[in-house]
Amino acid sequence: MKRLGTIVALPVVALAGAVTVGLLAGSILVAPANHPVGLPPSDLAGRSIEFRTETGDLLRGWFVQGDRDKGGIVLVHGIRSDRRSMIDRARFLRAAGYSVLLFDLQAHGESPGQHITFGYQESAGVEAAVRFLRDHDSRNRVGVIGCSLGGAACLLGPRPVDADAVILEAVYPDIGHATAHRLHPVLGPVGDWLAPLLTLQVKGRLGIPVGELSPIEKIGHLRAPVLVIGGAEDHRTTPEETRALFAAAPCSKELWLVPGAAHVDLCRYAGADYRRRVLEFFNKHLDGQRAG
Repeated sequence: MKRLGTIVALPVVALAGAVTVGLLAGSILVAPANHPVGLPPSDLAGRSIEFRTETGDLLRGWFVQGDRDKGGIVLVHGIRSDRRSMIDRARFLRAAGYSVLLFDLQAHGESPGQHITFGYQESAGVEAAVRFLRDHDSRNRVGVIGCSLGGAACLLGPRPVDADAVILEAVYPDIGHATAHRLHPVLGPVGDWLAPLLTLQVKGRLGIPVGELSPIEKIGHLRAPVLVIGGAEDHRTTPEETRALFAAAPCSKELWLVPGAAHVDLCRYAGADYRRRVLEFFNKHLDGQRAG
């Protein structure tokens, strides 16, 4: 009987351990990633700014003035990062004449926030950044580059971002697939089993229905030309998922799967090819065009 009791108890202990690990992992995933960022690099000739979302949340960033007859570009970083990860993009965009706004999403860098919400609340920050550029010079058009979490923030929330051209890089299709793909490389089959435990916590921790964290369902409402970029060897946001996101986009759209690239900074990885493709896209949809 004692041995039978031990055999019965083992699965219970294993389940309790898995639940505990799942709850701890859930806390870590949504915890704020705040830290000092500091001043913009001197070669950008930018200035530090503060602006607010429609609900009054404070966001901090850098603004770099470009040529008056060009558009402006909002740069939106990935999860647990900050505006500094977008500096390389800011440099070549400014060199091409565009004004550039880099900012920290809520609960990242120097922008306060209680939780990371996988793009849902972060979407208000993207809208506020676009509005900042439109208010700065209403004559010009506004583009956005959103990387990973930043790309999801361009699509989620009440509506997709109201921009004139959008570039989405390595954007997850939905929170379930995103969680599973990030756990499997670390935990193997255990990660696949643990992923639903994390997904189930979204509503309780963040008050957001899981169905609202599905960029692939929201991109159909995007009304701007879009360039969808992904890594051809990305195991976190797979090429198949990037193709599916592209297929779901309704407007003028382009797809680029970067050969050999995993879930990395695609600007640094692809270098001159990245710069050429991005500038061609923005030149086509923004350059010299006046807002109606």
